[in-house]
Amino acid sequence: MASGEGAHTLHREVLRLAVPAFFTLIAEPLFLLADTAIIGHLGTTALAGLGVASTILLTAAGIFIFLAYGRTALVARHLGAGSRPTAIAAGLDGTWLALILGVLAGALLALAARPLSGLFGASPDALDQAVTYLRISAAGLPGMLVILATTGVLRGLQDTRTPLVASVVGFSANIVLNVTLVYAAGLGIAGSALGTVLAQTGMATALVAVVVRGARGIPLRPRPLRVLRAARHGLPLLIRTLALRATLLTTTWVAAGLGDAPLAAHQIAMTLWMFLGFALDALAIAGQALTGRALGAGDVAGVRAATSLMTRWGIGLGVVLGALVLATHTLLPVLFTADPAVRSPLAAALIVVGLAQPLGGYAFVVDGVLMGADDGPWLARAALLTYAAYLPLILGVHALAPAGQPERALVALWVAFTGFMVIRALLLRHRVRSDGWLVTGT
Repeated sequence: MASGEGAHTLHREVLRLAVPAFFTLIAEPLFLLADTAIIGHLGTTALAGLGVASTILLTAAGIFIFLAYGRTALVARHLGAGSRPTAIAAGLDGTWLALILGVLAGALLALAARPLSGLFGASPDALDQAVTYLRISAAGLPGMLVILATTGVLRGLQDTRTPLVASVVGFSANIVLNVTLVYAAGLGIAGSALGTVLAQTGMATALVAVVVRGARGIPLRPRPLRVLRAARHGLPLLIRTLALRATLLTTTWVAAGLGDAPLAAHQIAMTLWMFLGFALDALAIAGQALTGRALGAGDVAGVRAATSLMTRWGIGLGVVLGALVLATHTLLPVLFTADPAVRSPLAAALIVVGLAQPLGGYAFVVDGVLMGADDGPWLARAALLTYAAYLPLILGVHALAPAGQPERALVALWVAFTGFMVIRALLLRHRVRSDGWLVTGT
């Protein structure tokens, strides 16, 4: 990898995986961005309700992100070791686990929609909007989790183009369905939820068909012991994700205490932050796939070279995205709401969002590399420690936020959230500079 030819090959390999992953990942939050833009024009109450419901829904789906990340690492390792059938079989186990967990979690979410939404302290009208959106969206949770699992399998097989095609088609369908159901059919926030459910279910079906097509000669039926093994393998990443989701939930809870307008502004800012995060995560996806494959083949030097390259690119991309946010921080609010009470604090918060992007670029890439190395236990411990260190910051905002000054209060909240990213990046840097995660073989 030290030679010029080797470096050029590495660049090409990273780009081959990262570019389709980039467009796939930014398509995923576009589902929510589309909902936010469409519902934003229904009024502030509907937008505040979406802020609560989407936080719960993304948490319910996000805690199972190990279905993607764990499968990518495991499938890539088997592929690197020269055993493609074993890699695909491991992927099918994860897909069955995703379907089972999606059905169970969706049923629980629908039944508990009102008490869960009520935890955020939003106004009664916003609460009703949140419950409506959440109950309908729960039906799409099985599809969401199957998309995670099958996308992880394909990434492990070094295929990031197929998920891109599915995302583009799914997002296009989502826009058409939502506009039709919200405005033409007059269903309001319920129409937006229904349109997204239909689009996600269609995406899941298409991706499963692709994985099954590549599994000729491999049993398709669920094998209980292997499915349980897949669940156990994903437990450390589940703990990691729960800690990260607790961070987002706590932040939204504090935002809800600031009032409907700041909560609506925070919902848009967080949606944009996630959009940018998914874009930065494209390099992390490449890192997962390349790290797993290289460690499966015993190529430690290749892992080090790829990690160095991708972290530099991650920081550079963060600089570019941050500059774009700063340049448009007064224009972006106009796209999402007509309410001046929401636009003003949102514009202020976006300054902080833009400045934090280079930091996010580094953290996301290193996180992806360590997940590709199957370093789940360390990632779980680090996430718990990061959340514990973040709590005093965000609870300080809750206690000291100036009343009647939504701009200052929301900026303080986002400064605290950036503090969370600083803590996370420092821990990740410490780990990636060590050798403890460089374990070869399957």
